Amino acid sequence: MKKTILFGAMFLGSLAFAQKTPPLGGDSDAHGCKGSAGYTYSQIKNDCVRVFEQKIKLDEVNSDKSYTTMTAVIFSKNMKKAEIFIPDGAAKSIILTRQGKSKIWKSGSHIKESYVLTPYKKTGYQIKKDNVVIYQ
Repeated sequence: MKKTILFGAMFLGSLAFAQKTPPLGGDSDAHGCKGSAGYTYSQIKNDCVRVFEQKIKLDEVNSDKSYTTMTAVIFSKNMKKAEIFIPDGAAKSIILTRQGKSKIWKSGSHIKESYVLTPYKKTGYQIKKDNVVIYQ
């Protein structure tokens, strides 16, 4: 009888402890994307994505840090909008809009800095911030 009560108390105690411990990966943002698993929200895809898994990835140019970062570009289906993921910015991503029929995408006037995405060489792209190339 004492063993049954002891095991029952241990079982209930472990359940109470388990209830207070948050589950791993419980860091979902407002969109349900888990940052600890590498996910961030894409405005264009309207879904959680991993930036490092995207087809178009660009490396940081001329970093004065001991490490470099990368970004990705996601285009809308009609290619009128491009989403870039700049790690230093307050926003998780920035939407750029294509200007007419050109192959230049620019940030809106509501963004403090001016970002421009342009084709680079034959198969790549580059991002300029205030007229300085920061990724290519």
